[in-house]
Amino acid sequence: MSPPSTAPPPPSAPAATKPRPRHPLGLDSLASTSRPLFAAARRSPVATLACAIALLALIMYGEDARTIAELSIDDYLYPDADIYNVSGLPPIELPPPTCDLAHGRWVFDNESLPLYREKECNFLTKQLTCLANGRNDDLWQYWQWQPNNCSLPTFDARRFMERMRGKRLMFVGDSLNRNQFYSLVCMVQSILSKGRKKVVKRGSNTIFHAKEYRATLEFYWAPFLVESNSDDPNIHSIEHRIIRPERIEGHAQYWRGVDYLIFDTYIWWMNTADIKVRRPDSRSWSEHDEVPRIEAYGRVLKTWSDWLNENVDPARTSVFFMTISPIHISPDKWGNPHGIKCAKETLPVLNYTEPLDLNHDMRLYDMVASTARSMKKVPVTLIDITRMSDYRKDAHTSVYSVRRGYLLTPKQKNDPQNFADCIHWCLPGVPDVWNTVLYTRIFSKSPPSSPPALTLPPPQ
Repeated sequence: MSPPSTAPPPPSAPAATKPRPRHPLGLDSLASTSRPLFAAARRSPVATLACAIALLALIMYGEDARTIAELSIDDYLYPDADIYNVSGLPPIELPPPTCDLAHGRWVFDNESLPLYREKECNFLTKQLTCLANGRNDDLWQYWQWQPNNCSLPTFDARRFMERMRGKRLMFVGDSLNRNQFYSLVCMVQSILSKGRKKVVKRGSNTIFHAKEYRATLEFYWAPFLVESNSDDPNIHSIEHRIIRPERIEGHAQYWRGVDYLIFDTYIWWMNTADIKVRRPDSRSWSEHDEVPRIEAYGRVLKTWSDWLNENVDPARTSVFFMTISPIHISPDKWGNPHGIKCAKETLPVLNYTEPLDLNHDMRLYDMVASTARSMKKVPVTLIDITRMSDYRKDAHTSVYSVRRGYLLTPKQKNDPQNFADCIHWCLPGVPDVWNTVLYTRIFSKSPPSSPPALTLPPPQ
């Protein structure tokens, strides 16, 4: 057998080239797209302007373009999730409409809980991963809410995602609604195929794509619902919060066409008794007045409910409102006068005969309930989580969280008076129960009419 020829290739054969490595940030596509644009720009001033606009769009909305491309490719390369044959299953055991889900007790349950494990949900942020952040007990995960006269159904992720198929569900509000958003993501993500689920953050919107179901679960940052000087989800005023109670369209334009809207607004109202309100014809945030909290809250709910009546089709969209999530900063209220906020609490309040007095402004609670009852054209379902959450002094992130984006240092952890977060909740935990109540209310309603094919939320 003759040895292989070592003669050079004929002149017509292209010489082998070494593949150019891909840019680690995935900018190859941007570079390849920009070359013809620059060539066109050299030929015409008009083309120059067009090229500049096109490049700006690529830079601003690159993530949007990639997401749209991925979803479009999925249409051709990957099948949808198999239809979960709900009709062949036993009917979901829903509580009767007359049952009060808000009143009951916490029952220890280490058999069916937790619904997921912290380390198995890669979408959780450091703010909520208490075990990873050093908490050395995990009892808070094993408490189930038991209403007095009925029971909550078991959360069925496949049944839920079947209801969400081709739809959008959006939480709108503050970081507690974001807490609940991440809880729901973790409750469903395990049934989705690897590589077919992702979280995309765009401005005020955080979007979880469940690609097999062509569905999205979303969180939209709007801590006052209306426009304010705190509308940037990353950089916002803590001490000097100013609202525009009659202005909502800047946020609400992103709520149109959503199939399930879940609102909340409370905690951001509690810094002061009076709220700063920007004057209607002012040119800057410095031009404002201070009005009583209850008056400003009423004006916001009026703007919000008017928008719903004018823009929401109740045949397609279901609307919910979450009630007060408590702050546990007064241990004497639950019989621990030597405690420091919620630090070192490991058990719920179990021996109780009446509600805890945690200094809620129940006027706001009552105003939300009254507004919901008055909504005839677009029904609003109240998800009452207040009393059940009042008893969960043990389930907050406390010192096992982040401060300004960084995990607490050992020195800060030893100073719970200044650093314990007794507002947000460890996951898995209490927000999973909130979502089970939401699940119950969603399935208690008739399914909305089928919407058009899912479209991505508008870019911001």
